[in-house]
Order: sequence, then structure tokens, then C-alpha cells
Amino acid sequence: MNIATLFSGGVDSSVVVHLLREAGFTPTLFYIKIGMDDDELLHCSSEEDLEMASLIARNYGCSLEIVDLHQDYWDNVVTYTIDKVKQGLTPNPDVMCNKLIKFGVFEQKVGKDFDKTATGHYATTTDLMDKIFLSTAKDPLKDQTDFLAQIDALQVSKLMFPIGNLLKTEVRLIAHNAKLPNANRQDSQGICFLGKVNYNDFIRRYLGEKQGLIVEFETGKVIGNHKGYWFHTVGQRKGLGLSGGPWYVVKKDIEANVIFVSKGYEVQTQFGKEFSIRDFHFITENPWENTSTGIDITFKIRHTPEFTSGKIFTTSTGYYIISSQKLQGIAPGQFGVVYDASAKICIGSGEII
Repeated sequence: MNIATLFSGGVDSSVVVHLLREAGFTPTLFYIKIGMDDDELLHCSSEEDLEMASLIARNYGCSLEIVDLHQDYWDNVVTYTIDKVKQGLTPNPDVMCNKLIKFGVFEQKVGKDFDKTATGHYATTTDLMDKIFLSTAKDPLKDQTDFLAQIDALQVSKLMFPIGNLLKTEVRLIAHNAKLPNANRQDSQGICFLGKVNYNDFIRRYLGEKQGLIVEFETGKVIGNHKGYWFHTVGQRKGLGLSGGPWYVVKKDIEANVIFVSKGYEVQTQFGKEFSIRDFHFITENPWENTSTGIDITFKIRHTPEFTSGKIFTTSTGYYIISSQKLQGIAPGQFGVVYDASAKICIGSGEII
């Protein structure tokens, strides 16, 4: 089998290469370059990653190619991020990176020439009735199916997730036993295109600063100032610069550039049980013949190990979810990711409104 492997330089993708070679395959490694060398802010520090990629490729007898997709990334993912933030929403660029870049542009330009594409994502696939479904990983703390919830069934059918049935501790152990040079390397954090760049510095560059008021939700009392609503998201607790907390962002007035905060745990806009999603994207075929009376599901509204149970209903504009428990910080713009009732199969996702 002719396998393309997306390689980041981290321990997860290195173990993927190791496992594939152990299974008798010789994958071609691809390092996707999305930083801009001529832009000081968006120049990702990729030298160490590339050195590691070259070392792993040499040790395992694999070829390594660098695929420069920075312009595609800018045109699609970065533009999406800025537009959503400007609207006062909370975007998820990593979801769009997977959909549009790693399994979109890369597939169109490179992956199409390979039988399979292997990645270091913590996810699995399940074959049911001659159809392949995106399903959750063995390690609930590392499961990344919510970041993959905008890809389609065709993309899923071509993907391989060699570490999806392993715990992170097992991946580390394999790396140690194989004496991989990055066995102890720390996992990368943050948004994929920023690298070590501070998110607020990135937003500041494109949207600037605009002083506004921080108002207590219950009383209407002005208790502070902020530098622009685009630096804050519903559910945020840190970075407000307020004493006597904890304070949570519970609402934003975009026109007036006002941030509303609260310490009350029962504030409806802070803790709710219901939300709508639009532009729902099915990975599977639509499994819901009739949602007028509600279908049992599990779901996530942010990247957490926990799944929440609830029911999904059809509306005139999309779908409506009622949770079995109160949810903290339902942030418009984020993706509501829907799974089957057993939290095994990822059905798809839509934007929270």
C-alpha cells in the first residue's frame, strides 16, 4: 500500500512512522509548511521540527517532502479566524485546518496520488455495513475527533490513525523502546498556525485595540475596561484583570464594544442547557429519520475529554440541542460536535449560534 504520512516532528507522528515500518510499509513523509518566512509574526519556528523530521525519515529509510501551503492556509483558515473574531464569535481554526488544509488542499495536490494518508491524530475508524465511520480514540484525554468533525466521509475513508487505539502513555513507551530522539519531547499546544506566537498579539495586529467597558451583568455596574471585545470569548475566566473574582465573560455587546461579566454560577447566559447549531455538516449519512421528538445523542461544545448526553431536534435553520445537564460558557462560533448516544461514532458538527 502506498501511504502518505503527515509528519509534524512530534512524538505522535514519529510513532506513526515506527508502527507503519513495523507493519512492513515504507510511507512517504510530508511536512506541511504553513508559516510565512517573510512575516516575522507568522514565521513559525519550524527548524527543530524539520530537523526531527529529517532524522526520523533517515532512520526509517523514508523519503521526506516539504509541502508549502502557507498561502492556502492564509486564504482559508487565517481569514476565517479573523472574520469570525471580528463578528464577536469564537472560531476554531484547528477544525478548519483539518478540513481545508490537511485533508483538503493537501489531498488535492499530493494525497490523491496515495492509497492512504496516515496521521498522528488520536481518533479511530469503524467499519459498519461496508461504510467507514470516524470514531473516538482509546484515550479520552487525547481524543481529537472534535477537531476532525468537519471532514467528510470520503476523507475519512482514506485516513489511517495508527495511534488511535493507544493511550498516550503507550505511545510514549513505544517511543522510548524504539529509542526515538523525540520520545520525551513536549506536545505542542495552541492554535496550529501561530506556533509560539501569542494569540492576542496576532489578533491585535489585524484588529488593533479599542477600549471598552466591562460591566457586571446583574447590576449594570461598570467594573473595568478592556481593549476590544475581540480579545474575549464567552466562558472566559482568565485575562480580564479584575479583582474579587473569579469573573466569567457571559455576554458581549458587539456594537457598543461592551463585555458583560458575572460571578454568579446560575446566570442563564453563563450556564445554559439549550443551544442551536447551523450549517450542520454530516460525516456520516444523516442517521436521523425524525428529530421532531428528539434523538438521543452525546456531544461536545469545546475540546474536553467528557461527552455530554442530550437530545437533538430539527429547526427551520438547523438543529437544536437540549443538554441533560447545565453547560458552562456556550460560545457562539464554536462547533457543536455530535456523536451517537454511545459516544463512539462522530456524526458531524455545526456552528453554535
